[in-house]
Amino acid sequence: MSAKAVRIGIGGPVGSGKTRLIERLLPLIHEAGLKPAVITNDLVTLEDALRVKASGLIEETLVIGVETGACPHTAIREDPSVNIQAADTLERENPLDLILIESGGDNLAATFSSELVDYWIFVIDCAAGDDIPRKRGLGMLQADLLVVNKIDLVPHVGADLDRIRHDVQINRPQRPTIYTNLRSPEGAVEVFKAMKTDALFGCGVH
Repeated sequence: MSAKAVRIGIGGPVGSGKTRLIERLLPLIHEAGLKPAVITNDLVTLEDALRVKASGLIEETLVIGVETGACPHTAIREDPSVNIQAADTLERENPLDLILIESGGDNLAATFSSELVDYWIFVIDCAAGDDIPRKRGLGMLQADLLVVNKIDLVPHVGADLDRIRHDVQINRPQRPTIYTNLRSPEGAVEVFKAMKTDALFGCGVH
């Protein structure tokens, strides 16, 4: 891709913490002196876009909500044109360093097209069960960065964090994974560090 702003995808199942990750990343991005924009995808609502706008973490004009009207993965993989158009519009109207593109909540097989993003993150959560890594979904296997969220809930849902770590290591031996609790304001610090190293600096954004 040759877009000026780095486009970063954030995918994962419903409720895994995608929107919360964006909310935790935005202050870190601003502190680094970078200007972000956000695109959210939902089936037939603008729920996530309205939430991000209401957060006060970013100018409302820098947030666009996309109603996919179909399976969420279609708009980020098979036919990402609606998201590409939204990103192009944001870049045309604003000087941006990066655009965070959140997929609609989807299954474990969701992946991002390289036509849409330069780098992408997949979010899963421990509360959904410790068998998620063993299901070997393409999102978990192929993402540039895997974020395992809600580690604080492990003792409350009977999940085995050591088993999760073991299975992730087997299935992603050469790719980075971060274990975190995005309820904490510090929960996205390591995620942002990985983004800076692998996505932003690698694309010439400093």
